[in-house]
Amino acid sequence: MRRIGAGLAAPLLALGLWQALVVLTALPPFILPGPGRVASSLWANAPLLWEQAQFTAVNLLSGLAAGVALGVATALNLALSPGARLLLRPMLIFAQAVPVFALAPVLTLWLGYGAASKVVIVMLVVYFPVTSAFFDGLMRLPSPLADLAQLMRATPLRRLLLLQVPHALPALGSGLRLAVVYAPFAVVIGEWVGSSRGLGYLMLMANGRGQTDLMFAALVVLVAQSLILFALLEAIAARWGRAV
Repeated sequence: MRRIGAGLAAPLLALGLWQALVVLTALPPFILPGPGRVASSLWANAPLLWEQAQFTAVNLLSGLAAGVALGVATALNLALSPGARLLLRPMLIFAQAVPVFALAPVLTLWLGYGAASKVVIVMLVVYFPVTSAFFDGLMRLPSPLADLAQLMRATPLRRLLLLQVPHALPALGSGLRLAVVYAPFAVVIGEWVGSSRGLGYLMLMANGRGQTDLMFAALVVLVAQSLILFALLEAIAARWGRAV
């Protein structure tokens, strides 16, 4: 019960501050609608929001899965091969210096207004934090374990799979937490740049029509998706920790 109360305290406080801001500033609803108006819009536009949220969720999960898989594979390759570290790591750092969001218009031009461009944008945003966090964890094997591997004459592959990967799982978890936070913003920016579906597209359309309450309702659904993803990740991490 205490956990539930603590979890509800922050949202209730945020809603209270939001309502207080609306009352104190007396802003018109088309600039800042109150929580009640947004809740009414959520209810009235539930079918539309559900339809658009499905498109966003599929792109989000697809890009997240692709980015995590590619990031894990790259980190394992870098840890296993000194040659790969020499060639690929500088390229990764250089590529990260270019903002992925700035590439969104180019990716939309190349891949079109459909799901492909959104999936690639999410994948690129997720890829670097997963790769970086997991690689750092793989390379920080404690000295006693490294000495044990040398004493047992373990091959680089066995050393990687039996010692480095288990030790690096907490670091991978940190990278995944960052990925889950970044991914929803990436998919919405992709939809803002060019799309005919999704929550980001709906927010743009609602803003253009002065339907600020619908725009906030779409934002609430997006935040809910992010929180669900984060909660699932935390549940998996907790269960994995108990199993280990």
